[in-house]
Amino acid sequence: MNCRHCSSPVALQFLDLGTAPPSNAYLSAAALRAPERWYPLRVFVCERCWLVQTEDFARADELFDPEYAYFSAVSRSWLEHCERFVGDAVRRFSINPTMRVVEIAANDGYLLQYVAARGIPCTGIEPTASTAAAARAKGLEIVEEFFGRRLAQSLVDGDRAAELTIANNVLAHVPDINDFVAGFTILLKHDGVATFEFPHLLRLVAGRQFDTVYHEHFSYLSLTAVERIFTANGLAIFDVEELATHGGSLRVFAQRKDSGRRPREASVDALLHNENRAGMRTGEYYRGFQATAERVKNDFLRFLLEAKRSGKTVAAYGAAAKGNTLLNFAGVRPDLLAFVADRSPAKQGRFMPGSRIPILDEDAIAARRPDFVVILPWNLRTEVCSQLEYVREWGCRFVTAVPELRVT
Repeated sequence: MNCRHCSSPVALQFLDLGTAPPSNAYLSAAALRAPERWYPLRVFVCERCWLVQTEDFARADELFDPEYAYFSAVSRSWLEHCERFVGDAVRRFSINPTMRVVEIAANDGYLLQYVAARGIPCTGIEPTASTAAAARAKGLEIVEEFFGRRLAQSLVDGDRAAELTIANNVLAHVPDINDFVAGFTILLKHDGVATFEFPHLLRLVAGRQFDTVYHEHFSYLSLTAVERIFTANGLAIFDVEELATHGGSLRVFAQRKDSGRRPREASVDALLHNENRAGMRTGEYYRGFQATAERVKNDFLRFLLEAKRSGKTVAAYGAAAKGNTLLNFAGVRPDLLAFVADRSPAKQGRFMPGSRIPILDEDAIAARRPDFVVILPWNLRTEVCSQLEYVREWGCRFVTAVPELRVT
């Protein structure tokens, strides 16, 4: 295979999770009677530009179909994070109602609702019909297409050029990363700002977060790789922030390379130095991660088997994509994990892909009173523990598997 950014031959393997269905391909009851599509789930490293990337078998339109079931607005802490970001960005870049904000991957309007509430014209780009409809229900303007050079030029031609673009947790999701990034260079006004948030590969490795690997994530991003990709496609990074979201993310600020006037902050070179010091430009950094993932998986599976031998019941909370990666890599089925509870109506009544574990509403936890609740979206552990505090009444304990088995 060749690198999706620089086209160099790619041979260094980072992780092999066997095979799995797409992690957001939740099953209906009728679908249980049919076979599922499973694809190899392998990740490789380009030793020229250091982009970590999946070996591609599934197309983007297969992964992000009209029934896509991930709705961002379900998480209270994520909504608070986005509201703070909008306030900070509006102040920092003096965004006002004479300007335009465009968000790529607007999902259900979770973020743009805070832009619109300030009277600032905004447009969302969202290719999945289910979430686009939810965003329109909030009164937002949504373009239901995949983003790239062509769509960017169409927006500019339609007087939709932007002073601020926002792309949260989407840079890793695009198969043609060059076309995607180049679109921002077209869409931005001369002095505009583009912001991106994405999970930081450095934190993924340090936190043993192998479960964030799934087919929808075509790339796993370091600032080292992102700067090379941006520079090649007309963007210049001028600031970066480290965030706690999703187990450790970066928020990158960029401008057009040909017209941006903002000075490069010291934060950029400091983080590049940290990545280099960690070894992210060496093959050795990536070679040991397979064994790490297998240890986490084996500890989790050992816990489930011991719970069953002891007559204990185990349920889970949060039908998250990362949970599907963990469950399918470990080969977990309903005999070890009875059900998964989730607040999202789009997932309730369906079944987890691969494992075929039923997804129920949260009331099932109180009704069935399990001995353990596994929090699959471990990055939301604090929020979920607070939300489910009532399970302590019958002695139930919380479990997370990543970065290591933790039972409290």
